[in-house]
Amino acid sequence: MGHVVAGAVFRDGRVLLAQRTRPPELAGRWELPGGKIEPGESAEQALARELREELGIEVRGADRFGPPVQLGSDLVMCAYRVDLVSGEPRPLDHAALRWVDAKELEQMDLVEADRAWLPALRDMLAG
Repeated sequence: MGHVVAGAVFRDGRVLLAQRTRPPELAGRWELPGGKIEPGESAEQALARELREELGIEVRGADRFGPPVQLGSDLVMCAYRVDLVSGEPRPLDHAALRWVDAKELEQMDLVEADRAWLPALRDMLAG
């Protein structure tokens, strides 16, 4: 079974969301950025690599939150809170990026898989 990681980056009471460009059925919807764990990588290593490639930022840490989400029959996705170490996020692999607060988060057209983490994200934004 493959594993996918999604990273929640916070700043000033907001969380960073990325707007998908593909596949067509998800294009235009919003998500926590991330990607597949490669063989031999930890979740923390995969998040650091994926967020560097997708956003041009350096992150550290990987504090898991919320439930794992099944993606089809052979992938499981987990969400992790990461700390932004350096860089300003840029949409290198997405249509757009947006920092959202708890109220805005509720109004975003999130991909279905990421909706499982709304309660935990709300708590972290409130805390």
